[in-house]
Amino acid sequence: MSVLVDIEDDGWRRVPDLEELAEGAVAAAVAWERGSADPLEVSILFTGEDQAALINREWRNETYAPNVLSFPAVAAIEPPPGEARPLGDIVLAAGVVAREAVEQGRSMESHTAHLLVHGTLHLLGYDHMEPADAAKMEEVETAILRELGYPDPYER
Repeated sequence: MSVLVDIEDDGWRRVPDLEELAEGAVAAAVAWERGSADPLEVSILFTGEDQAALINREWRNETYAPNVLSFPAVAAIEPPPGEARPLGDIVLAAGVVAREAVEQGRSMESHTAHLLVHGTLHLLGYDHMEPADAAKMEEVETAILRELGYPDPYER
């Protein structure tokens, strides 16, 4: 499992050991779903609200800064032998994540781990468009986060 991290916004400095957190959350989500499958690669951009809004507008035609965006890689593209297969890209916006963490009474670290797991599950094909799919995704997220030592993100 290869996790490529780019920290573009200083707002992410408030999360201790961000790269290790990212690697652990992504690896745990992939292991939950796939076990120890072929080598995979995920790229993560930790950015600010303005850049996340720009990316959201450009790729999703939405006009707001989201907490997390996931862009699955094209499955038909096979990497050269011995190289990791790209699973996709995840983008997180520091200001949005920080505000949500405060609103939900969670630490920035815990909320970031949740959104990384959530984004990785999207890369693996999960969605939450239908109530049953949302319930399944929440159940899986909660189980993965529990394994990582984080609280249930849906508990109010």
